[in-house]
Amino acid sequence: MMWSPSENGNSLSTDPLVRQSRPGTVGNILVVSPDHGVVGQISEILREHALAVAAVHSASVALDRLHHNKFEAVIIDWQLDQAVACLHRVRSSPANRTAVALALTRDSEETTKALRQGFSFVLERPLSPESIRHTLKVAYGLIVRERRRYFRYPVIVPVVLSRKNAPEVFGRTVNVSENGMALRSSVPLVRDLEGMVQFTLPDPALQITAEAKVCWNDERGNSGLQFLFMPSDLASHLQSWLGQKLEEELPQAVAEKFRQAR
Repeated sequence: MMWSPSENGNSLSTDPLVRQSRPGTVGNILVVSPDHGVVGQISEILREHALAVAAVHSASVALDRLHHNKFEAVIIDWQLDQAVACLHRVRSSPANRTAVALALTRDSEETTKALRQGFSFVLERPLSPESIRHTLKVAYGLIVRERRRYFRYPVIVPVVLSRKNAPEVFGRTVNVSENGMALRSSVPLVRDLEGMVQFTLPDPALQITAEAKVCWNDERGNSGLQFLFMPSDLASHLQSWLGQKLEEELPQAVAEKFRQAR
């Protein structure tokens, strides 16, 4: 089971149905439009940038996808009657509320309305490969940041959980993200338990010390911990470490774009 931090990092989703981005991609993009030609045109450019595309042609299907999947960005056609409802679903979804939102419009009037409703970027018809690439270049940094926020790197290293007036708990990490970690411990960890975790990440070595709270556990000794506090300089080093690991998973053709966007 994986957990997903919310926008403020204080609540976590443990829904096992929330699927994460595929390895080797910068992120997942949901494209919602009944216009098959435009969907194909946009999707081709997105894939050039190692973005996995999920294309749907109705708002109802999009709403279901947003419930079951994690997307780094969404592109919603303003022609849809439920375009605004789709955006509201994105912003109310624990897994997708910080996703980058782009609107697909027909003219400057629709563009103005979409931006007022809360879309961050707009693709305005008539589209061309150049106009799509230009908008994507502007939005790419935010998409990369969103991917990195939710990126979990699978790594197994020793970890110690210390608590006041209690024995230390020893275990091994399962994966690590910017906001927390999963681990397997020698003794079961109860939900809401708080303590200090210490472990060292490899290649390059980075020692982590953070206050953490147990968010979920299971009968096999696995637990998910949310980082409650970490010094800002250490948090920055962890972000860089994870960014490097994510970059190593990307195709060489887009690795340079990823470095620039970081």
